[in-house]
Amino acid sequence: MLSAFFSAFKTPDLRKKIFFTLAIVALYRLGATLPSPGVSYGNVQQCLKAIDSTGGTGIFSLLNLFSGGALLSLSVFALGIMPYITASIILQLLTVVIPRLEALRKEGQAGQAKITQYTRYLTLGLAVLQSSAFIALAKSGTLFGPACDSFPIIPQTAIPSWLTMAVLVITMTAGTGVIMWLGELITDRGVGNGMSVLIFTSIAARLPSEAWQLKQSKGSQGWYWLTGIIALVLLIIALVVYIEQAQRRIPVQYAKRMVGRRMYGGTSTYIPLKVNQAGVIPVIFASSLLYLPQLAVQFFKPDDATQPGPVYLWVQDHLVNATSWVYIALYALLVIFFTYFYVSISFNPTEVADNMKKYGGFVPGIRPGKPTADYLDFILSRITLPGAFYLAAIAVLPNFFFIWLDSKQYQNFPFGGTAVLIMVGVGLETVKQIESQLMQRNYEGFLR
Repeated sequence: MLSAFFSAFKTPDLRKKIFFTLAIVALYRLGATLPSPGVSYGNVQQCLKAIDSTGGTGIFSLLNLFSGGALLSLSVFALGIMPYITASIILQLLTVVIPRLEALRKEGQAGQAKITQYTRYLTLGLAVLQSSAFIALAKSGTLFGPACDSFPIIPQTAIPSWLTMAVLVITMTAGTGVIMWLGELITDRGVGNGMSVLIFTSIAARLPSEAWQLKQSKGSQGWYWLTGIIALVLLIIALVVYIEQAQRRIPVQYAKRMVGRRMYGGTSTYIPLKVNQAGVIPVIFASSLLYLPQLAVQFFKPDDATQPGPVYLWVQDHLVNATSWVYIALYALLVIFFTYFYVSISFNPTEVADNMKKYGGFVPGIRPGKPTADYLDFILSRITLPGAFYLAAIAVLPNFFFIWLDSKQYQNFPFGGTAVLIMVGVGLETVKQIESQLMQRNYEGFLR
């Protein structure tokens, strides 16, 4: 495997693509460390140290992980790739609802280019909204919590406050546009899907520091804790790789047909139905919904902190506390629901059956048309069940770490289910792309 990996660097064009991707990744990480104008970099560093000692920033810890630590630094690339991911998910859902988008999707490459353009516009709009919200939260101190009250992140200067806020919004929105451009450069001229590679880079960049903080929190027993957690995480990654590669193959036979003087068809292939057909999207949807009550707690704190109401206390204890069994059960149920929901809108058995019938394809033993669609729907519903339970288990697994570890450290736990799914998925996709390019040149891949 190592010799085949080194052979990738011996191929001139593939080596050029790999180095180009690494250069873009380095540029992305540089932008994630550049402070935005109007932000006190010294106070940011002091604030981050205070946050690490008090156990994180609650609901913003996961967003900070996805941005590679850029969010809480309010850097140029503070928003990371999340606005683009959100816009892509919204456009994908709207494709099912809006006939115009559905027609564009069926037009092929030209229609997909138009949808991509809409995604870019929506990304910039979401970037303006998100940057305004995060800057307002940072200005009020809600973004960082009480640990940073003595370290003003956006200090008052002779420049009007509204002008400073406007410059920060423009800077972060422009940073999101640059990130989109960098991701598309990787997709066109590098290796792997650009947006996926960038979010992989953001998560991987935070893992060493977060793991080291976890080790430091355990004192003399830190190395034992860290070693045990790494071994357990490697076991989880192996399980995730196994499930992500699992698929149910539906055999398809194409009948022979004459087109002019040439005969086509007569071949056999299959439709691969993955166990995890929905990917990481259900986990993201479920996490987003569970953040709503947490945001409500942040924005609607009672005036009298000594006598909070019963509703506030119940939300704080059961929907904000990640170690609550109500939180864990609700999280798992939401993941299962969104798995079925997303699979139902992303895979249309009727459309697949019609396309097979159009080109003379059929499943052996199943009549073409509606019986084939019913058969595919039956198989998909059966195979989605273990996939949904698998995603739910991976998603709630970190919550049991939260119970096992010190309660102050759970918010910074770096090996969350979403992070593991994204890193494994992106890693597998990139390795497959490199291997396919190696196979085209010397028929020698990573696995022999």
